[in-house]
Amino acid sequence: MDLIFAEATPPGRGGVSVIRISGTGALSLAQRLAGPLPCARLAYLRNLRDGEELLDQALVIWFEAGASFTGEEVAELHLHGAPVIARRVASALVVGGARPAEPGEFTRRAFLNGRMDLAEIEGLGDLLQAETESQRQQAVRIAGGEVGRRAEAWRGVLITAGALVEASVDFADEEVPDDIPEEVFGLLRDLRDELMAEIRGYQAAERVRTGFEVAVIGPPNAGKSSLINRIARREVALVSDIAGTTRDIIELGIDLRGLAVTFLDTAGLRESSDQVERLGVARARDRAVSADLRIHVSDSGYTDRDLWREGDILAHSKSDVSQNTTGLRISSVTGEGITQLLDLIYEILSSKVAGAGIISHARQVQALREASVALSCVDELPPELVAEAIRVASVSLDRLIGRIGAEDYLDVIFTTFCIGK
Repeated sequence: MDLIFAEATPPGRGGVSVIRISGTGALSLAQRLAGPLPCARLAYLRNLRDGEELLDQALVIWFEAGASFTGEEVAELHLHGAPVIARRVASALVVGGARPAEPGEFTRRAFLNGRMDLAEIEGLGDLLQAETESQRQQAVRIAGGEVGRRAEAWRGVLITAGALVEASVDFADEEVPDDIPEEVFGLLRDLRDELMAEIRGYQAAERVRTGFEVAVIGPPNAGKSSLINRIARREVALVSDIAGTTRDIIELGIDLRGLAVTFLDTAGLRESSDQVERLGVARARDRAVSADLRIHVSDSGYTDRDLWREGDILAHSKSDVSQNTTGLRISSVTGEGITQLLDLIYEILSSKVAGAGIISHARQVQALREASVALSCVDELPPELVAEAIRVASVSLDRLIGRIGAEDYLDVIFTTFCIGK
């Protein structure tokens, strides 16, 4: 493979800029700039030189092939964090035979060299994009190999069951214990139950990863935009006394006690002769239907029954000027009820993620579904077909962690990675 390099720290001015080099010859290239580096995994303070020119004083570390992130020989140059230094060192690396890495190329090499499985890579990608504590916790588990460990345990069950089935097929004319078939079916039923539990937990895990949507809906001038601004503690949405001010959907993303939540400020729900406003109302209805939760905001107790779903919240707005007691009383002016509203939203969304599993990507849940389907109704099949069902399920679990069929997903996955990862 080519010798590649990239800045592993964010571009721009900072305390330190780290350039990582990977591939055969990484140590030689690092020594070309820094001089002798006798031992791996020790930090050396060196003057970096391109010929006679002093480039920078840096810490230099190298890792042997098989003991690095990529599995290849790797060197790291810890430079002073001025962009001009990183650019100048990069030029020297190009002259030395290295090329700039593509997005995700370091992690791709880690996968190809067996340092990470595909699920771990997806977890690492999620970790790099995590913005809330719940996203971090979930991504750390997956990037740490929990999916792979679970898949290996499931494959172990299939290997045991498969061996018992093969024995019943190979020695069908000889005396075999009567309890072997039932033992096989018990193992496969239990395994399918485990797979189905993970499949059921997918939607909650996926919501932790991508975040929840909460639609704020109601009639015009009900105080929806004012509520969004109060939650944001800044002016996100335009507020006026003119009905129909909000036409398009305004999104506010927040970290609600570790949960990623996007509030949707929508157009006021009413009949209108204005074509643009009608489009805004139609879009508001569509997003409200697909949202995870709806807050029905009204200063009169009005709710659109077509959009009401079990678990939705009715918030009576403008409590500072109105005495209506329907629903939770809130005021975007005084702040009354806002904390209680956020508490209630958090409680509802938390209940939705209580059953979250470790499967959080569509590709992963599809592999589990294929394995589960293969194992359905096995107690009605002859031994030969049971053995085939076990083989198909095993292939699906291999696909889960990228042992086979990974090529279809690699390019898509690595488009989310930064250059230095």
